[in-house]
Amino acid sequence: MIKHNQDGAVSGLLISLILVVLLLISSAGFGYWAFTGRQDYKNNTDAKIAVAVQVATQKESTAKDAAFAEAIKNPLATYAGPENYGSIIVKYPKTWSAYVDDTGSGSALVDGYFAPGTVPALTGKSSIFALRVQVINQSYSQVLQNLSNQQQSGQVTVSAYALPKVPSVTGVKVIGNISSDTTNVTMVIIPIRSQTLQIWTEGSQFVNDFNNYILPNFSFSP
Repeated sequence: MIKHNQDGAVSGLLISLILVVLLLISSAGFGYWAFTGRQDYKNNTDAKIAVAVQVATQKESTAKDAAFAEAIKNPLATYAGPENYGSIIVKYPKTWSAYVDDTGSGSALVDGYFAPGTVPALTGKSSIFALRVQVINQSYSQVLQNLSNQQQSGQVTVSAYALPKVPSVTGVKVIGNISSDTTNVTMVIIPIRSQTLQIWTEGSQFVNDFNNYILPNFSFSP
């Protein structure tokens, strides 16, 4: 009788089954990994989109607030000084308040203080003014001479400047520490008849307003 050896066939079948099972397990594992990875990516993407939307919304809100803050400064308010002291015209944001002594009896012939909201204490050590305007009873050359030490020591920079509305009169623009009481200022000094006009802002907070609103609209009678 002829006997057929079935051991090899059984072994081959078993190996094939094992391979199929391993393949199924691997496929299932890969599928689970891919699914969880996709969910993680989706969740992270959603979170990133939410953060991006929040940032964009905040930027838009900030931009709108800034635009509104600029818009409500107009139309500009006006101060008109006495003819005896050059008939100066100061145009400033209507959201600011002003205190001006133009009686000629003070230390300056015209002495103006301007600030957003209400004007702080004039002599307060912590008071910062968006704008100061003075007509002083000193010659232009004497005022510049008083600045010479600060300029030589590098405490201030000085450059020629003329107000856009009075281009025929040239003065100087001074930036830096003019004195122990007037530090970090941007100031314009202009000869006005036999006196001197001084216009300045304190600190850096109001420099843009100074350059964009005050100086372009400031005028006087030479």
